[in-house]
Amino acid sequence: MPGARITGWGAAVPEKVVTNDDLSARLDTSDAWITERTGIKQRHIGGTTSQLATQAGARALAQAGLTGADIDVLVLATTTPDATVPGTSATVQHELQVAGGACDLNAACSGFVYSLVVAHGLTLAGARRILLVGSETLSRITDWDDRAMAVLVGDGAGAVVLEATEGAGELLGWDLGADGSLRHLLKCDLGGYLYMNGKEIFRHAVRAVVDSSSAALARAGMVPGDVDLFVPHQANARIIAAAGQRLGIAEDRWVVTIDRYGNTSSASIPLALCDALAAGRLREGDTVLLSGFGGGMTWASAVLRWGG
Repeated sequence: MPGARITGWGAAVPEKVVTNDDLSARLDTSDAWITERTGIKQRHIGGTTSQLATQAGARALAQAGLTGADIDVLVLATTTPDATVPGTSATVQHELQVAGGACDLNAACSGFVYSLVVAHGLTLAGARRILLVGSETLSRITDWDDRAMAVLVGDGAGAVVLEATEGAGELLGWDLGADGSLRHLLKCDLGGYLYMNGKEIFRHAVRAVVDSSSAALARAGMVPGDVDLFVPHQANARIIAAAGQRLGIAEDRWVVTIDRYGNTSSASIPLALCDALAAGRLREGDTVLLSGFGGGMTWASAVLRWGG
């Protein structure tokens, strides 16, 4: 069966940077308090989901040496669409002049990995090139007077181009899951603001990442010791540390970008992946583990052999 591999990638964040000190000037908090509990030092705020997605998508296409005319399907992972109707992917499709179809996928912070697995399925159905984008503007659904949430969120986007191969591709194993009975722990009602039960989310998130990562590795016939790079959802530095330690993956193999971007939901994993690539942390043949969790509650993991 045909596989697929990532041939291009790109990221985009708003110019405006909001530091912990900026928040401390108007909220009852401090840089030390935020850093100790979350690992976040700053976040980027601004733009729209479609604007950021278009910028990241254009950079991924350019890196792959392609244009929108070469793309069969655009999949946009987001939980903060520009509008209820139409899907924000339609706006991005128009801006990038994508020749094929376009759809939104909302699995909250797990959305990018969900979309990555769906995109691989589309290649089995005959799609040759897919543009996959994770883009969020969580600042628009955040109450900036709510200290618990305002310190966490950031805006941004990351994108990859997935191209079909004649033989085995990059995806070695995957795991997707959801538990709707936990939806009340992290939610945003229509017209409302983000709400999170932090203590419960921490407990469930660590377990979800460990169990889902283990399942994806088992499907790939691998163990945590085989992982060269661990790219988790950037929700909280303590969650990343707890999950990495319980999996038994050495700390020097974790990708941590939450200090600069905050929690960007479905954009966090592609942003972290782009950061690792820019830093030269990925080589052809490396085993990469992507794992996310989010509202729903959803979770998703994927094991890739970089370069196929």
